[in-house]
Amino acid sequence: MPAITKPNQHFDVLTWSGTGGGSGATRSITGLNFQPDLIWEKARSSGTNHQLLDSVRGVGQNKVLASNSVGTEPTPSNTESLYGWLSAINSDGFTLTNGTSTFDNWNKSGDTYVGWTWKAGGTAVTNTTGTISSQVSANPTAGFSVVTWTGNGVTAATVGHGLGAVPAMIICKERSGTDYWHVKHKSTTTNTNLYLNVTNGSTSAASVGDGVLSDLSSSTTFGFATAGSPANVVAVNENGITNVAYCWSEIPGYSSFGSYTGNSSTDGTFVYLGFRPRFVMVKGTGSGGSGWQMQDSSRNTYNPEDAVLRADLTNIETTAYGNVMDFLSNGFKLRVTDTNYNSSSTTYGPYIYMAFAENPFKFSNAR
Repeated sequence: MPAITKPNQHFDVLTWSGTGGGSGATRSITGLNFQPDLIWEKARSSGTNHQLLDSVRGVGQNKVLASNSVGTEPTPSNTESLYGWLSAINSDGFTLTNGTSTFDNWNKSGDTYVGWTWKAGGTAVTNTTGTISSQVSANPTAGFSVVTWTGNGVTAATVGHGLGAVPAMIICKERSGTDYWHVKHKSTTTNTNLYLNVTNGSTSAASVGDGVLSDLSSSTTFGFATAGSPANVVAVNENGITNVAYCWSEIPGYSSFGSYTGNSSTDGTFVYLGFRPRFVMVKGTGSGGSGWQMQDSSRNTYNPEDAVLRADLTNIETTAYGNVMDFLSNGFKLRVTDTNYNSSSTTYGPYIYMAFAENPFKFSNAR
């Protein structure tokens, strides 16, 4: 039996329609079976920034980071005082507060929204396992933690992640700096990262003038690559810059992180997960560039999965890609030839993915 038989106690997706209601009006979004520690939200019908907040950095005005932007935490490009903000995290969801304008970020009347939510460990604790002390909220059972630290400018520094297992994927962003979001995935090559806010393929530090998150190998810490040229810590551990990282380890039957090769066919590649997915995000690692494509079974309750949002764009939800994929009882199958998902060319692939379960395979059915 899988370690997690009820995935919606650790990860889930909420959708809602905006109600407006005037400046300062509050609204609770409920329906979760846990208190979330990471909330990643996007307006589906409006071209606004993604909104990422977590329990370690805190919520309220001027706490948002946007996956499509290099903006810092204190000065997001969409000012919350105008367009609304997430004002509280609750036991089964979160509370929204309207801004003074049209409330686009969270609650504009008639607009639709989606929120992807993860449970970490609640109140953060100090972690001194690495050479840099960090604040960590960790849920080892579900393989997820939120980590914050202040950079010290040392290339060989390490930061504790609290998972008790080797991470399969880390997404990292400076809170007080304007460099790219860095992503290290277990399937990317040595001394390369991906970047959440752009379409670039897997890229070395030398190519972008940044440091990189180092290869994932420790059950207690992550660090910063010292090989390559230049060997520096720009964007990942700059001295005096505050940072946040979202870390995931793989839990069989609940989460999966891996790679696949496309076949440029509508009878596309099948990716075995060991569960029916609730959420899948894919990204091509080749030099041709591709988007961070996001699918979930809340926006598409039946196959095919055709409603697409992209983590690297403000764009509204679109079905322009066609029938992208099917969510099956034990994985997902590509149904599109688009280069963002399923090209056989190494210019675009191989593709990496992250996926979370709706049901473990033993308990799941395709739709």
